Amino acid sequence: MTDPEQIDQQYYYEPPVMRPTARTYVRHLLLLAITFCTSMVAGVMFPFGPITTLPDDDPQTAGQVFDFILALPAKYVGLIGATVNEIFTNPVVLAYGLKFSLSLLFILICHEMGHYVACRIYRVDATLPFFIPTPPMIGPAGTFGAFIKIMSPMPSRRAVFDIGVAGPIAGFIALIPIALIGVATMEIATPAQIAGSSGLSFSDPLLMRLFAYLFGVDLNFAIGNAFYYAAWVGLLVTALNLIPSGQLDGGHAIYAVFGKTVHKWTGRIAFPVMATLSILGMYFFNSPSGFLIAIILAVMMRVGHPEPMDQTPLDARRKVIAFATLVIFVLCFVPFPIKIS
Repeated sequence: MTDPEQIDQQYYYEPPVMRPTARTYVRHLLLLAITFCTSMVAGVMFPFGPITTLPDDDPQTAGQVFDFILALPAKYVGLIGATVNEIFTNPVVLAYGLKFSLSLLFILICHEMGHYVACRIYRVDATLPFFIPTPPMIGPAGTFGAFIKIMSPMPSRRAVFDIGVAGPIAGFIALIPIALIGVATMEIATPAQIAGSSGLSFSDPLLMRLFAYLFGVDLNFAIGNAFYYAAWVGLLVTALNLIPSGQLDGGHAIYAVFGKTVHKWTGRIAFPVMATLSILGMYFFNSPSGFLIAIILAVMMRVGHPEPMDQTPLDARRKVIAFATLVIFVLCFVPFPIKIS
């Protein structure tokens, strides 16, 4: 009987995998540096950080709304400028921003390097991670995360599975100590802080609730900190990637474990389920965040999955890892991440 590991070897490409050039390293490091800056600024601003200054305009007439829109770019630039100045002049704000941005980037780097290292093991050509910086307050946490681009065919379903789950598993392991520190160091809100809260709240994934139980923290009355919010964003990224649809990491895992047909139907089922939950979430919990997940699934539903050359089913050990990955998804996922009260 042929050893499945030997089958993987049969589909390895004889030429060596592509190696990044000096110019490639500069490009990727520049994106990482920009993302570090945008995530630091976003981390110290509302809703993650101590700087909560928001526009207090309340336009009523059509003319006032028009003037408000025209003034938004200047107000945004002024707000970002004031925040950057606060970072450079206030050591407390600087420390908070560093804790948030470095923690978040550590999680994202571990996630993407999990994919990248698995690609190198299987000699699958892939780019270095592309980090996606976004303007603070416009993109979540100053970044839309990161991705690597696969440049060559997958040799086998084993490779699809290992490369697909390596990222979320690595990222999940990386965020555990950050989440532990975040929950363990949370402070209890005073009555004045509760009364002055913004009305925007974050739904805590099961992992955060387990850690809160471990440390005896009541998350309903606790104040989030830089480590907590970085871990929270990392959990959200992990959960979104593990949704079993398209070429998300969860989609790769479903394809590798169950094959093409099941992969196709899980994506088709996930979208209407999430779309329904989004409507219910908006109606009952005043949470618009479910719509973002539904939009992602709508796009993923139309993205096909490349077929690996070797269709040998996964072995029992990888099926156990697949179950462990499902557990990670359960620990990370919340249908309505953000609520407005």
